[in-house]
Amino acid sequence: MNYTNLLKIALRALANNKMRGFLTMLGIIIGVASVITMLAIGQGSKKSIQSQISEMGSNMIMIQPGADMRGGVRQDASAMETLKLADYEAVKNETRYVSAVSPTVNSSGQLIYGAKNYPSSVYGINEDYLSIRKYSIEEGDMFTEQDILSSAKVCVIGKTIVDNLFTGGESPVGKVIRFNKIPFKVVGVLKSKGYNSMGMDQDNLMLAPYTTVQKRVLAITHLQGITASALKEEYTEQAIAEIEDLLRRNHKLQLTDDDDFNIRSQQELSSMLTTTTDLMTVLLACVAGISLLVGGIGIMNIMYVSVTERTKEIGLRMSIGAKGRDILAQFLIEAVLISVTGGLIGVIFGVGSSLVVNILFRFPISIQAWSVALSFLVCTITGVFFGWYPARKASDLDPIEAIRYE
Repeated sequence: MNYTNLLKIALRALANNKMRGFLTMLGIIIGVASVITMLAIGQGSKKSIQSQISEMGSNMIMIQPGADMRGGVRQDASAMETLKLADYEAVKNETRYVSAVSPTVNSSGQLIYGAKNYPSSVYGINEDYLSIRKYSIEEGDMFTEQDILSSAKVCVIGKTIVDNLFTGGESPVGKVIRFNKIPFKVVGVLKSKGYNSMGMDQDNLMLAPYTTVQKRVLAITHLQGITASALKEEYTEQAIAEIEDLLRRNHKLQLTDDDDFNIRSQQELSSMLTTTTDLMTVLLACVAGISLLVGGIGIMNIMYVSVTERTKEIGLRMSIGAKGRDILAQFLIEAVLISVTGGLIGVIFGVGSSLVVNILFRFPISIQAWSVALSFLVCTITGVFFGWYPARKASDLDPIEAIRYE
């Protein structure tokens, strides 16, 4: 069996029917291009979500008052006042796996400067909040521990607030803005972080000492939450267990009592969103993979036609000594050539269309080498699978009957 001659025969046969060969490849081209594009969009979305969660603080832990609300049961007001400053102090001083911790209280209202106003929220926090949430100061300074102790009316604001209140281009640092009726002196401006994966503007916020927000804005003594970060992302579970034991002890809960607080981590959110994007990617790839199936059926159809058209040729070749396996290999090579060539063109179109989607529609994309290799492998297997039966049929023809075929 001379594979070089068989390859030449297969190439000659395809060259004699260029248009038919191209139309047969088209299904493979579209299938491969679709799979690569869909996987690129799915993987791009996944990486974008992971990146944005990392920017929010991948090792962040959020402690909220009240029992776990995922069951949908409404709780009374007292159940939402279970976190105290003593809990924050305990988490700060008595844990080994927590690197930073901040109390959190917040309120929504109107920010006013001169004749301009803008709806926003004020968050009462301490200095650790910046490192936990991966914020940084672009202009001015962060308020100090002394500002917290004295409940000073100072604040740090985000870029969205700057853009809407200080439209003249002046620096907001040193200026006094009002939150509802309460004046706050701007001491710093946060570096912009844009929108997160849930579509929330991370720059539309005002940070102030938690003591100031507690006393002057909300008039409360309890905390609305505690935000912390584990030493490293891999220590998040240990940090959560440590905080849970500490708070249960502080709140004097018995073994049979439910928690009167709930703890969430960014890992939960990341895992949930990653699972969702993975499922969507698989669904998109399966839909695109249908094109490959259609392309394979097209190859089988054309190979059947080719076998029928060349029945006499097959009979002549077998009558002068060609064996069944030679005929099988000849037609199988033709099928593989069609699928592999279509696969190569499909890879080019797939990569190109992914880039076009990214440029025109601003979708995040991530073209993985494995997705290109997988698509190419699948289209090759498709050619062999759908080309084998027609090739086998050709190899089983009786030479005498084949020569007589009209």
